[in-house]
Amino acid sequence: MPLILKGARQVGKSWLVREFGREFENYVEVNFEFDLAAASLFQKDHDPRRIVRDLSLLTGHDILPGKTLLFLDEIQECREAIVSLRYFYELLPELHVVAAGSLLEFALDEIGAPVGRVEFAYLYPLSFAEFLDAAGEGRLAKMLAEHNDEEPLAPALHQKLLTLLGEYMAVGGMPAAVARWVERRDLKECMKIHRTLIETFRQDFGKYASKHRQKYVDIVFAAVPRLAGRKFVYAAAAPDVRSRELRPALELLEKAGLVHTVRNCAGNGIPLGAEADPVYFKAIFFDVALMQALLGLEYGAWLLDPGAAFVNRGAVCESFAGQELLACADPGRKGELFYWARDKRGSSAEVDYLIEVRGAVVPLEVKSGNSHVKSLRLFLSEKKKSPYGMLCSSREFSRSGNVRVVPLYALWTCCR
Repeated sequence: MPLILKGARQVGKSWLVREFGREFENYVEVNFEFDLAAASLFQKDHDPRRIVRDLSLLTGHDILPGKTLLFLDEIQECREAIVSLRYFYELLPELHVVAAGSLLEFALDEIGAPVGRVEFAYLYPLSFAEFLDAAGEGRLAKMLAEHNDEEPLAPALHQKLLTLLGEYMAVGGMPAAVARWVERRDLKECMKIHRTLIETFRQDFGKYASKHRQKYVDIVFAAVPRLAGRKFVYAAAAPDVRSRELRPALELLEKAGLVHTVRNCAGNGIPLGAEADPVYFKAIFFDVALMQALLGLEYGAWLLDPGAAFVNRGAVCESFAGQELLACADPGRKGELFYWARDKRGSSAEVDYLIEVRGAVVPLEVKSGNSHVKSLRLFLSEKKKSPYGMLCSSREFSRSGNVRVVPLYALWTCCR
């Protein structure tokens, strides 16, 4: 099946496909935003054999089934090309086709995806393990993947990984920022990239929100980082604006991949979404460094004193955990995040995330320091089917009864 690659702008979709193209004898890229003539080739009919013949003539490159990767970039600019993907599967399945585009979700909503005729893959900012690899520390990632999570690491390795995680918290997972950090180790340069990306996202608002609604999108865009770690309440985002104006704005940002909601869930079993409450939810920004840039935080503290930053920035750590969970999820399905909360007089409790591990519900608490895990143990006492809970913090690997303590830098190893 043709593959449609989804993800927020600037997460590296086009770069990734080009690198993948090196595996093929021929690679042909068509960018519908740049090459307007290419779009006209899809207007006559949806016959993939004719389309491939004409694209070959237009680009001057052979497009050979079984030997060529055809990349249709910015495909949202050519709706007929999206429709044609189903016929590539039905009439020319030997040809490898990948499609991607900025804000592609909005185009698919309008015309519909060729269900059963295409596959999807979801791309997020770099995970911490990918950051380690990019920074030349791939051996550490390999070691963590193979490590017995009940045995502490050597103190020097633990400290090195905390230092590297501090770098990730400051640089984030956006490929341009990571590349600049690896090249120059200059956080100020990365911060310039962060500011540019934020402005780019704001400029996109007009592409998927009406002029009337753009101001509400901007309000929510700024509010999500500020309200991270708390139940999202529209009145807290903008006290003078009605929720009926802000709710669609949040949905637009989620569709654009810039915001992820974390839905409240009872956690009694799998699938978690079957018991999710659509009314009560939290929200996180899609990249921790951009989140801090929007808040105006001095995130150079992650480099100067990462230990203190972990203690003082619990909401950032919680957002990082959500970002990691999404990046490590099955790329063929849109990632979902869940949490558990009980609001009773004298007995309120909340667990930051609920995840599925080998068919079981596992509660996951993110603590910036050595805080207690009362809510985690309460959940385990009530949900007998959950075999254990996880506490993620800056502490070393350990275990206390049915609670596993996992360093934040190793969260990705425990979600498989």
